[in-house]
Amino acid sequence: MNPQKQFLKKSEEAKDLFIPHLSTDPVVFGFDQSELKVLLLQMTYRKQWLLPGGYVKKDEDLDAAAERVLRERAGISDVYLEEFAVFGKKNRSEFYFEDFDDSLWHKQRFISIGYYALYNPDNANLIIDEFSEKCEWIYLSQLSEIELAMDHREIIEKALLTLREKISHKPIGYNLLPEKFTLSELQKLYEAILGKELNRGNFYRKIKNLGILKKLDEQRRGGAHKSPDLYTFDEENYAKALENGLTSW
Repeated sequence: MNPQKQFLKKSEEAKDLFIPHLSTDPVVFGFDQSELKVLLLQMTYRKQWLLPGGYVKKDEDLDAAAERVLRERAGISDVYLEEFAVFGKKNRSEFYFEDFDDSLWHKQRFISIGYYALYNPDNANLIIDEFSEKCEWIYLSQLSEIELAMDHREIIEKALLTLREKISHKPIGYNLLPEKFTLSELQKLYEAILGKELNRGNFYRKIKNLGILKKLDEQRRGGAHKSPDLYTFDEENYAKALENGLTSW
């Protein structure tokens, strides 16, 4: 069955299950090789890239819908999710569905609830759903090279700005780094989110003064230089520090 006919068949089946004018679009950020990544799907229809979003069931809470959509469309669960914005420009989906008749319910105006999500890519066993050809982590630096559908580029940009604003009040490092990490890796994460370089000495001093780290009796092995010390987050102190805001960067 060609992608268009497959979509029409599934659309008719889903029409009575979902709220036709409401969707959720999670922006899932990961961190790897000192860069931020975002999770995207390449659709079979039109070959464009989309966020792993979907519609909200009539008997479903919004947060539960975002969790379900990520699980069904990408195979991700137990993810940190937070609502950050609403997107509702008129005609935001018309071009994507231009090959379909105007009566298609997906083609009508709908509101999307944006969530930003934080996930360590090392923990993910990604799946490909029936409407997608690919489900991949894409570096933010590569987004200009791919075609994003609808207003999903705008949603990603807004999510990144939100992440920057909340970096001192949300457990961002805790959700994006592995359990054990070096101070250099933590600094690179903050630099990737903020989009700027930070002074190494000042960063290390601020972080250590916060008391949110536990130094381990282990080092990162395998590098050409001196093996750096490994740290982990002190969960109790981290939670307390977040209540007051960590620090300004």
